[in-house]
Amino acid sequence: MAFSVKGKSAIVTGAGSGINLCFAKLLLENGCNVLIADLALRPEAQEVVNNYTSQSNTPSRAVFQKTDVVDWVQLDRMFEVAVREFGDVDIVCPGAGIYEPHWSNFWRPPGSPESRDRRDGGRYALLDINLTHPIRTTQLAISHFLRNRSSKRPKHIIHISSIAGQSPALAAPIYVATKHAINGLVRSLAKLDSSFGIRVTAVAPGVIKTPLWTDHPEKLKMVDDKADEWVTQKRWLK
Repeated sequence: MAFSVKGKSAIVTGAGSGINLCFAKLLLENGCNVLIADLALRPEAQEVVNNYTSQSNTPSRAVFQKTDVVDWVQLDRMFEVAVREFGDVDIVCPGAGIYEPHWSNFWRPPGSPESRDRRDGGRYALLDINLTHPIRTTQLAISHFLRNRSSKRPKHIIHISSIAGQSPALAAPIYVATKHAINGLVRSLAKLDSSFGIRVTAVAPGVIKTPLWTDHPEKLKMVDDKADEWVTQKRWLK
C-alpha cells in the first residue's frame, strides 16, 4: 500500500549516523519533517540538520533531540518535542541499535573484564537498546496515535530488523535474539492496521557499511573481504 510522506512528520531514533540517517534524509527529501533522536550527531548528520532548518528554503525541517534510548523519560520527551515542533507525529522509527559490542556481549558475560554489564545488574545493555527501546517506543507511538485519532491520517511504525532475524549466528547470539524478537513484535501488531490505521512493519537489511562496523575493528574481523560484498550507504540511498 502506498504511503506518501509529504507533509508528514517523523521520529527516527539512531539517526545520528548510518542506516537511520539515510532513512531520515530520504524522508526530508520527500517533504517529511524529521526529529532525529540520538546521543550525538556525526558530521554528516549535522550537515543534514543544518540543511533543513526553519530558515532553509525547504518544505521539511530536521530537528535534533539528544536522546538516550534506554531512558524512558527521554523517549517520552522526544514525542513532546516532535509535537511542539511539528504539530503531530505520523511516522515513528525506533531504529537505534548496536551489533553485539564487546562491552555487552554473550561471549563476554557480565563481570568479565571488557563487559559493562554488571554481574549483579540484572540486565544487558544490548537488550535495553535493541529490544526494550523499540518495544517501549512502539507503546508510546501507539498511545500517541490513539489519543490523536481525530486527524484520521494513517500512521506508521517502522522497525529495523535484520537478516539476522531469519538465521542464526554463533558470533552474535544476543543480537540475533533481539532481531528475532523484533520480527515477532511486528507480526503480533499487524492487525492494528485494519483496526486503527496504525501500520507496523520492519525492514531486514544485511551488513551495511556504516560506522556501526567501520568504527569497530573487532567487528571487521567477521567480514571476509574476498567472499563478502559490502552494501554501502550510497547504494542504500539509491
